[in-house]
Amino acid sequence: MATPDRFVISASRRTDIPAFYLPWFMSQLKARSFRVINPYNHRVRQVNADADSVHSLVFWSKNFGPFLSGGYDRKLTDAGYNLFFNFTINTDNPILEPHVPPLADRLKQLAELARRVGPQCIQWRFDPVCFYTDADGRARTTADGFSQIARHAGTVGIERCITSFMDHYPKIEKRTTSMAPFGFQEGLLPHKIEILQRFAEVLGGYRMRLYTCCEKEIQDALGEGHGIRPSACIPNDLLMRLFGGSISLKKDRGQRISQGCGCMASVDIGSYTLHPCYHNCLFCYANPSPPPGRRP
Repeated sequence: MATPDRFVISASRRTDIPAFYLPWFMSQLKARSFRVINPYNHRVRQVNADADSVHSLVFWSKNFGPFLSGGYDRKLTDAGYNLFFNFTINTDNPILEPHVPPLADRLKQLAELARRVGPQCIQWRFDPVCFYTDADGRARTTADGFSQIARHAGTVGIERCITSFMDHYPKIEKRTTSMAPFGFQEGLLPHKIEILQRFAEVLGGYRMRLYTCCEKEIQDALGEGHGIRPSACIPNDLLMRLFGGSISLKKDRGQRISQGCGCMASVDIGSYTLHPCYHNCLFCYANPSPPPGRRP
């Protein structure tokens, strides 16, 4: 009888587990099961978390400080889990990301994480690129801070950078209505392409590749031979190259495939409602409107 594929746990697109919910996460691993609620149909399923069934744990975070200080990398690898990391590092901007650590601290975290687990197990996400009018009415973009972070990421050996442009969800517009003259703007397609080409040029100096997340329109406009590839933030093919074994290479049907999402099959164990994210990023689709406030 063929051995069934192991699977990937995503922790998590829906919240920041490494920053806020590691004790809960570890307690569920100890119990070898996660109770997962589908955010759309609210169906409940039990997910086996035994290390013999889980191929890899993929963590998403803007603050790996608690993960590193608690030595969770060693605890998890000693328990038999393979680890992979999506580390979102954007520029310092207290309006857009009011409760993330200072950039200098996050860059130190990146270096330490790379030292412990290897840079090949980390994807740097510069996400999303935002266009906005600031409180003084001036046009701004977060793209201006890219080169500084790229230099640090390149120094520690990161090989993959993933980016996208902000999606203008109604709840985000509602969140900012009282902040005029501040407001988010939609960038023009030629401007977005120009930014990505600039990013790719910067990254080339550090032997990093640029990937886009859910940007099918841009990929179609770029055409062939540009070297900017669609991403898979859950890259099961890469996970097999890193750690061996067998896992599904099918696209994740719960993601935005039609918009260019390349993520492969995984089980996300986070919850928008049970695990609110306290970073309170102004552009985040996952946060309610109004956001949950600071962590108690």
